[in-house]
Amino acid sequence: MNPVVYLAAAVLALSAALLLRRPSTALRNPLTLSTVVAIVLGAVVFVCSAPLTLAAVNDLTGIPNFGAPLTYGMLSAYSCSLLILLINWRGGPRARIRRMTLRSIAAYGLLIVAIVVLFVRADAHTERLTDLDTYYANTPYMREMILLYLLGHSAATLVMCAVCLKWAREVTGLLRTGLRLILLGAALDVVGFQFAKYTAVMARWAGHDLDFLSTSVAPPMASLGALICSAGFVLPRLLPTAVAHWRGLRDYRRLGPLWLLVRFASTAPKPPAAWWQLPQARLQWREVSIHDALLALAPYFDDKVRERARDAALRAGRSAHEARLAAEAVMLADAARRAAAREEPADGPSTYRLHATEVCGTSGLVELAQALALSPAATAVREGTVKASHGWTHG
Repeated sequence: MNPVVYLAAAVLALSAALLLRRPSTALRNPLTLSTVVAIVLGAVVFVCSAPLTLAAVNDLTGIPNFGAPLTYGMLSAYSCSLLILLINWRGGPRARIRRMTLRSIAAYGLLIVAIVVLFVRADAHTERLTDLDTYYANTPYMREMILLYLLGHSAATLVMCAVCLKWAREVTGLLRTGLRLILLGAALDVVGFQFAKYTAVMARWAGHDLDFLSTSVAPPMASLGALICSAGFVLPRLLPTAVAHWRGLRDYRRLGPLWLLVRFASTAPKPPAAWWQLPQARLQWREVSIHDALLALAPYFDDKVRERARDAALRAGRSAHEARLAAEAVMLADAARRAAAREEPADGPSTYRLHATEVCGTSGLVELAQALALSPAATAVREGTVKASHGWTHG
């Protein structure tokens, strides 16, 4: 069981690290902070529940089964953190959120104290690393401690299910997907962990032996349920950012033909060597640099070149927008060629504005880059410009 729970703890810790990629910002956001705390506590519960950890804790303290109240206390804290996370996720007036948070902390704080007191009063001197719940199911005070931690966890899970079921009917998109994942994880926890534990303990009360439910079924189901729940909490917060960075990387690459053509004319300061930079940051730098280069090349724009290319594109059956982009690609390639060859700008510089400078965002530059890549004339000019630009930049 050690590898399973340690792997689950590692995955949860990785999820928390992703949410905390910007600690100074994340820690000021109550929702992010409560999500991270819940995930970290879930990871701690798994680490504490592993037999290897239990044995180490028992040896370190010199108290047989000391790992039991530690694990059950952590599980109760995790249950409390789930409720607090739901409170912050739901939102509302700050006073209400604070009041409900303090009530949850007070209730589960008392539960943790009760667990510790019951353990202290119990006679549990035989160390049990995997079957403590069933082995001590009929032991005074231990019996109550076991039942109490299970009831505390069940209460939090049932509240979470009820709230998520209600919200799932009110929201759409990623948030609904996240809520469904939380419900799936909670269902696995209820059926695979809680029901298995209750059944095994009550079987002991009735004089039967169903310990395998507690020792073999419950731990992996709890791990799977917690992982799915964490995915439900994390997905709506991380996926939009991941998609944005993926699109940033895609646009960064699609701007390649345009950047190869005009980079010699850009005077924007180069960023430090940043292989680790996020795609969005790299895209932003390339976009600024390209706009800087376009400004430098504007005096070389030739309206006659653009008009001839536009008329040719229209005769070829291209739409007005496609013809404009194709004409701009040819005009820009011609301007870059003359600038790289150190020719003088035109006496009466064009006042024409490229489509890419009229629209917000990167879409206009991407369209221009794609037009350059598809234009045979512009491609030929670009290849010659790249060679000539070396002398232009080093001359």
